Amino acid sequence: MDRRFLLLLLLLVEVALSASVASSWPSYAEDDPLIVQVVPESDEDELRLNAEAHFSSFLRRFGKSYADEKEHAYRFSVFKANLRRARRHQKMDPTAVHGITKFSDLTPAEFRRTYLGLRGGRRLRRALASSHEAPILPTNNLPTDFDWRDHGAVTGVKDQGSCGSCWSFSASGALEGANFLATGQLESLSEQQLVDCDHECDSSEPDSCDSGCNGGLMTTAFEYLLKSGGLELEKDYPYTGTDRGRCKFDES
Repeated sequence: MDRRFLLLLLLLVEVALSASVASSWPSYAEDDPLIVQVVPESDEDELRLNAEAHFSSFLRRFGKSYADEKEHAYRFSVFKANLRRARRHQKMDPTAVHGITKFSDLTPAEFRRTYLGLRGGRRLRRALASSHEAPILPTNNLPTDFDWRDHGAVTGVKDQGSCGSCWSFSASGALEGANFLATGQLESLSEQQLVDCDHECDSSEPDSCDSGCNGGLMTTAFEYLLKSGGLELEKDYPYTGTDRGRCKFDES
């Protein structure tokens, strides 16, 4: 057999195998709901780079690595789809800023499965269903818009990671705002203290207890804080995103 023909045949086989491997990954529908991705203004110029260079920058910035070349190729395809979607939505709404975050190599389904939803199951849903409704307050003579961020009452965006600790962020955020209104000082408070130390249970639902990364409730978090004496500052008790540590609350 002619040597050149044999080399050509081997090349075609290799291309066919590569296509087969690529097609073995799950399909990624570009029309899935958008993960809104916000980046600083300094990243706007970077969005104009080609996809390969942009992906390399993403890997370095967020310390990403993958098990093998197949996963790398798949994550790159997901990344490109998210980048194209971000650009489309940027054109649709110029008032927002869309771009790259650490979630940009995840499909919407993966993002929802990892970062969204309520942890704690039936016991927390029962507690939520039995919670007291807030009273309806008068709404006369209200301004057309009001944003507490413009008045210095809200700390910066925080990231709970994959830990189901949203309840602790809700509690700390409410206290941060209340403390600002009372003192005029905005302090970032510790969610990790609640994750590590708060195991308070709802008196009407004894099995509905605050459970670190497995869920909890603001109301019982407030009960814990009343008993414990308060919430430490974030800088003194920083967030780790896990509930495997011991309670390190210092009352002083």
